[in-house]
Amino acid sequence: MNTCTEAEKRNHPPLPVISSIVKDRVFRAMLLMILLLVIIDLPQLSVSIMSTLESLWEMLPFFALAIGIAAYAKATSADALIAKAFSGNPVRATILAALVGAISPFCSCGVIPLIAAMLGAGVPLAPVMAFWIASPIMDPEMFILTAAGIGFNFAVAKTLAAMAMGLFAGFSVLVIKRYGGLESPLRAEVSNCCDSSCANDKPASVLWKFWREPARVAAFNQESLSIGGFLGKWLTLAFFLESLMIAYVSSAWIVGYVGPDNWFAIPLAAMVGAPSYMNGYAAIPLISGLIEIGMTPGAAMAFITAGAVSSVPAAIAVWALVKKPVFVLYLALGLTGSMITAWMYQLSGGAV
Repeated sequence: MNTCTEAEKRNHPPLPVISSIVKDRVFRAMLLMILLLVIIDLPQLSVSIMSTLESLWEMLPFFALAIGIAAYAKATSADALIAKAFSGNPVRATILAALVGAISPFCSCGVIPLIAAMLGAGVPLAPVMAFWIASPIMDPEMFILTAAGIGFNFAVAKTLAAMAMGLFAGFSVLVIKRYGGLESPLRAEVSNCCDSSCANDKPASVLWKFWREPARVAAFNQESLSIGGFLGKWLTLAFFLESLMIAYVSSAWIVGYVGPDNWFAIPLAAMVGAPSYMNGYAAIPLISGLIEIGMTPGAAMAFITAGAVSSVPAAIAVWALVKKPVFVLYLALGLTGSMITAWMYQLSGGAV
């Protein structure tokens, strides 16, 4: 992804830069929420700020790694190889993307720069969507913590659910694209930048040791700053919203609707889990506690998988990246896939 518009702002005089920041919708949304907290709940403001900073700090290694990979692909011209890896036979590419995504070490937000790089490099949407859906659900560290905190069987089932959800999402996109849908998924401000001014600076051949050429070093720095600034502001807003939901949404309220006596437990858990999910690691003790006080294993699976895919931080980042139809499809596939896999897990016995 090349968010050139934001990179170019750094070359403008100070006053236009300040003006553009003030006009930025993310800045205005943050300012509005801060003013509301000052008026109605001042103590929560400091809690939300600290929570946002802590969340950004915890995610920093994954975020930096993802940005580094995307910028490296830009500087070396390896983004063309990324496209080639998931090109060719669409069925094979989609299966590979789902399997790789299920074991990749990226969270729902950290995977965004990689997805942007793949879309910008021309990777078909089907394997990208398969990777996008599967990746945030499980990774090696998550598997170990889930097995320890909830149960080994649950960790295995969640891994299989990640693969199944990725396959479901990828093949759904293949069907839709077969009938002419989902063309040009990137937003105009992203795709236009990639297609015009940024494309002119892209070296023609792959050079893995890009630091030997000043032009490629400049491309690496510009890409890092562009992606970091573009996604950093959205993630800051997302984590701030997340802190407010943690403060004002009661876990006890959730349990009352997702217990064994509620036939609608799994769909409801998926719909509640999507916006109220904190993060994969924080969700482990929460889910363990909810299961102990009555949440069904199927509902727990729906909550944890839907939340991983479509949590507020991830959803806001996706919204900033792709067009509305792709965003809606992303959410729909995530929710539907989580419910299908949760029902399958529940019917299989739901061992924890």
